[in-house]
Amino acid sequence: MRTPHVVVVMGVAGTGKTTIGPPLAARLGVPYAEGDDFHPAANIAKMSAGTPLDDADRGPWLDAIGAWAHDRAGLGGVVSCSALKRSYRDRLRAAAPGVVFVHLTGDRALIEDRMSHRQGHFMPTALLDSQFATLQPLEADEAGVAVDVAGAPEEIAERAVAALREFDPA
Repeated sequence: MRTPHVVVVMGVAGTGKTTIGPPLAARLGVPYAEGDDFHPAANIAKMSAGTPLDDADRGPWLDAIGAWAHDRAGLGGVVSCSALKRSYRDRLRAAAPGVVFVHLTGDRALIEDRMSHRQGHFMPTALLDSQFATLQPLEADEAGVAVDVAGAPEEIAERAVAALREFDPA
């Protein structure tokens, strides 16, 4: 894949967005931004308490990520963002029309197991069901690829790079 695409690494909690984003960015030679860092404190408090975010909560977060992606247009970058609904991805594309999505997918049991072993993350395993209920996978008209999260992080990042190359072979 040629830069200067901005890649949004998306998927439900526990798929490894934060784990896969940095090595993907390194392979593409662009900076990485952690999507969780764009959340206002109120969102983190709500999720830490086990309460799913609603669309109103997500709006400022998506706008902040969209602004980062817009600022990286022509330069490239990788940012993590769950982007679970089509409307969220549309909002990101409205801010940064050239974004490409890497949808990390996987077996629910594997994702739950990984979540249960995370240390110091605000998102409890109890919210995984709400994440899957909210998820709307990429549609055929959306720029992006799906990548399975089975295996080691380096393997997943390499599969993501290969999928992006197939998507945009230039």
